[in-house]
Formats: sequence, structure tokens, C-alpha cells
Amino acid sequence: MQSEITYLGKVINVNSGSVEVEVSRDIPSAAPIINGRLYKIGQIGTFIKFPLGSLTLYGLVSSVSNTPATIDNASYEPNYGSRFLQVQLIGEKLGDERFQKGIGTFPTINDEVHIVTEEDLKLIYGDKSEGFVEIGKHSSSENLSVYIDTHNLILRHSAILGSTGSGKSNTTAHLVKKILNDYAGSRIVLVDTHGEYSSAFKDNAQIFKINDTTNSLCVPFWAMTFDELSFFLVGRPEGQEKPEDKDLREKIIALKKANASKLRAGNVNPDYITADSPIPFDIKKMWYEFDREINATYNHTSDHTPPNECLEEEGDPKTLKHARFTPYSSGGGSPFKSKKQTLYPYCGKIYSRLKDSRYSFMFDPIGYSDAEDPNNDIDHLLRSWIEHDHRLTILDLSGIPFELIDISVGLISRFLYDSMYWGRFEEYTGRNRPLLMVYEEAHSYLPRSEKSSHVYGYARKAVEKIFKEGRKFGIGAMVVTQRPSEISETILAQVGTFIALRLTNSGDKGTVQSSAPNNMNSLIELLPSLRVGEAIIVGEAINIPSRVRIEIVEPRPSSNDPNLVNSWKNTFESNENNYKAIVTAIREQKPINKN
Repeated sequence: MQSEITYLGKVINVNSGSVEVEVSRDIPSAAPIINGRLYKIGQIGTFIKFPLGSLTLYGLVSSVSNTPATIDNASYEPNYGSRFLQVQLIGEKLGDERFQKGIGTFPTINDEVHIVTEEDLKLIYGDKSEGFVEIGKHSSSENLSVYIDTHNLILRHSAILGSTGSGKSNTTAHLVKKILNDYAGSRIVLVDTHGEYSSAFKDNAQIFKINDTTNSLCVPFWAMTFDELSFFLVGRPEGQEKPEDKDLREKIIALKKANASKLRAGNVNPDYITADSPIPFDIKKMWYEFDREINATYNHTSDHTPPNECLEEEGDPKTLKHARFTPYSSGGGSPFKSKKQTLYPYCGKIYSRLKDSRYSFMFDPIGYSDAEDPNNDIDHLLRSWIEHDHRLTILDLSGIPFELIDISVGLISRFLYDSMYWGRFEEYTGRNRPLLMVYEEAHSYLPRSEKSSHVYGYARKAVEKIFKEGRKFGIGAMVVTQRPSEISETILAQVGTFIALRLTNSGDKGTVQSSAPNNMNSLIELLPSLRVGEAIIVGEAINIPSRVRIEIVEPRPSSNDPNLVNSWKNTFESNENNYKAIVTAIREQKPINKN
């Protein structure tokens, strides 16, 4: 076989971690032409093979030298015509069977080593088959498509990683489009914190956005648990209950029980209702009753006879108008001050939240705000998110106040997880119709630790639960981030497939390296030198770790850089109306709509 044109050299050293190969000096060129194609010998990350009868082993070149690794460099005089390759074994192929990862038999000394040709790569990657989706073209061949296992990509979870400008958003959009194109029953929810993806899927997605007159993003406050709602309303830390928290909890339970027989999705037994039950209630009415109890004055203080309020003017909960009372007497006589003052700090905080228009998507969600007679129930919200013809839902969170991103993503994730968990045996959802969650800019709300991120961790806890348990109930997740070193370790530990584009930060590269298989170090070392749109894919969704080029999608996400040079070539005239709309947008916290 040494006479074959693919012959490369022979094995000179074998250990459990790698194989050393001496390249034959008889090869006339460092770039031989085989079947009309040029192959470069000794390129880092390229494949070579070890034919052992009907068994063929495959490996990746991890380093190149003119000195064998087993020689004492101090006494060895290198022959500059010699070449030695360090190779990491990655898989094997027996006869006509499919390529499989892992090694059952190791090569031995003097075994032949051959170049892997494009035809060999086709045998490894195969043609597109049932359950696989194309991710891109192999970096060593413009004609060789690379496919990934859809099941493992989604239900074993995945991560798309890359520095700014590496092609991260394009890769996400490309993969989502491929899945939608290949699977008519697919369902994807994309959490878009910067509003980048609406342009890429304008006609192929259901897009929900704050203040959108057509599809307004609604995240009803009453779907929160008590811990989430009390933290949002009054800043109550989880697990630290005060006397006023008991009053708050009891009032919420009472209001939810009052609506138990008015629910459009079906009545609920009041005995099963807790403060965590996702049941609509009138939060403005709750504030009004607390405010009235705190500020009322009475004509006597008897504990046996109900005191009469010294009411001068009724308030209005719907407009957040306070009830007005006769001022209490400072001299000890009538009218007397209310004794119920424990909720005074909470009442003020709740009032300020309700008055803030930035939170209207929670407190006044269109179609879900009338607690006494809501037009829609939470089942309608679920159907609008995950049961429509487009199959892709983009939740545009770009208009949400920064401090609400954490709790909003947490609520959305927990709500969808619960729907898949409790509906896991239904024909139309759960295990019978899985769901993919995509989290863009994940490092901003799925942090490694709460202390370093200025978020409370509701999103992280909800998404960690999906990564740990979602597979069993048909919900998978994909995180997209430029800073993997800042992502929750629990999430990264559950990622089955890494799609890593260029990463220049050593900490980020180290995070990927520690999460990827040990024998993939040579590929991971290539991360800083990858081209734009080029990725290293390792994990359960791909047969063999690969360096892949991902095509540019059109239309593209609006994440590309501005054309600085052309912009700065033009001159702009000052106008007194400039910046007025921008200042208004800042004050109202509403993006300028250019559509």
C-alpha cells in the first residue's frame, strides 16, 4: 500500500492519548495532488487514517515538528527534511458500517498512515439522511456538506459561541432556517434581547414585541410565583419572609380564589389555589385595598364595634386614585389614625411599579388585563406562542427595562417548561411535539453567579431546569453567547453539542476546552484563528468533530456592523429637530419605530 498515492508515512509511537507519525521522505511535495485535488500535509486539524485490514482508524493532526517527540531534544540533531505529526485518534469505521466515535483497536508501530481524501470524508459524513440537518460545508472541501443529528442537537442541548463579529447571529439564523425548512412540525421560541432577528424572519415568524399594535408581547404578572412577584413588586429576597409578606400572600390568595370560577380555560377548585397558582387577579384592586387600610381615619378605635371610616372622597383602583380621608387628629381625639401600618413601605413600592408605563406589558397586557372578565386566559397565550403556522416565535425583549430581563426570561422559560411538563403525554405538545428554546445574548441573564451579574437569578434557575430535565418532557435549549466564561456552569455542563466560532479571549477558549472532549484539544486551540463564519463543532450531534464553514443567510439578522467608512465620508447638517425623538424615546423607554 506504500505505492498508493495517499500513502503518508508510518507509526513510530503510540500511547493512550495520541499517535506519532513519521512522514515519508519519498513524498515529493508537501502538497500532493490526488485525483485532481490539492492536499496539504501536516495542516493542524486535518484528518489522516490508519488502514488495519477491514478496520480503518481516523485521527486529527494536533502538531507538526521536524523532531520526534520521543527524542531528547538536547542531544538530537534535527534533520530538517524530516516531518513528524502528533495525531489524536477520534473514531473508526469497520467495512461498510457507519463511522463511529471512539477507538476499540489502536494502531501499532510501523502501521501505515494515509491521507484522508474527499471521498473518505464523504464516507465518514455520508449523505443527508433521516433525522439530520445540514449545518454547512467542511472547511477542507467546498463540496462536502456536514450534517448534524437533529434529535441530539435539540434534546441534548447545544451552545453557539463566538466573539463579536465571528458570525454568531448568522449561524443561529442559518440553523433555525434549516430546521424550519426540513421539519414541517417543528416548534422554536427564540428569546431575542436586542431585537436582531425580526429582520431575518420577518415573513416566517410570529414576532411579539412590546407596544406592537399587531402582536404585543404580554407577560402577565399573575403568571409569576409569589417569590417572583414579591421580588419584582417590593424587592423581597427569596426565603426572607416578614410579617407584611404574610399579608401580601394572603391577599393574593384571596383575590385568586375569587376568580376561580371565572376562568376561560376552566374553573379551578379554590382548595388547590396557592399564591403561586397562575390565576388572574386585579393587582390594582389589591393596591387600593392596602392603601385604604393604611391611610384611612376612623371616628373611634373600638375593637368590638367596626370603626366608621372618615371618608371624604372615594378613590378609583383602575386609575390608581387614592381614597381621601379626613386627616387624623394629632391631639388624641377623633378621627383616629389607622393601626395597620406594616404594609406602608410595600404599598408605596407597588404604587410606583403600577404607575411606571414601562411595566405595562406585565400589569396591563392586552387581552389579559381585566381580571374580573379577561378576554383571554393563559391557554390563549400558550397557543399564540407555540401553536401557529410559522412555527417560529420571536420574543423581542429589546423594549423591556434592563432590570426586568432576568425575571421576564425566567417567567417565559418556566411557563413554557411547565406547559411541556404537565402536557408531556398530550398528542399536541410535550413528548409528542417537542419544543426548542433559543436564548440569544445568554451571558447577560444566565450568569455564572448572581453576585457578579446584578441579576437575582430567576432566568438562570428556570433555564438550568430546562437543561437538566427538559429532555424527558420534550423541551430542548440552545444558548448563544459571546462570553461562555460568564455562563452558568450548570448550563454548560449539560450542553451536548458545541458550535464554537472564533473566540479570542483566553478565558472563553478555556471554558470551551474544559467542556469539550479531552481528545479535541487540538481543534479547540484553533478557535482564535478561525475565519468569520467558520466554526468548530464537537459533541453528540455530529459524527466526527469538524471545522465547518457556515453560509451567510439572507435576509440577515440586524447584528452586522455599521458601514463606518461610508458614513464618515458624508457630511451631515445640524437641525434643531435632531435628537428630539431620541430624547422622547429615552424618557418613555420606547424604541423609535421605523417600520
